[in-house]
Amino acid sequence: MGFFKMRAPRKFEHKYIYVDERREKLEKIENKAKRDLGLLPPEEGTYRERIQGAFVESTTHLKRRKQNSGYLKTQTLLVWLLVAIFILHYLLTGSWSF
Repeated sequence: MGFFKMRAPRKFEHKYIYVDERREKLEKIENKAKRDLGLLPPEEGTYRERIQGAFVESTTHLKRRKQNSGYLKTQTLLVWLLVAIFILHYLLTGSWSF
């Protein structure tokens, strides 16, 4: 019966063996304190933060989609509201015509 339920593959999970999490945390705290004091240059951000919106901003159709996302949500809500009104009318009157 494999047609109805497809099992998802196991997710990859890699755990480091030789990592000192306490030392890394202390280094982050020290670097943050040094940046606050002005001893180190300000951090530019992680790789993920730098590229997060780069692809969307470089394509026109994705920009347009991002700008119109609120409009589409409103439009979908109105359609569902009309469907609910028609169903309610049918349940109360027993006919589809107004």
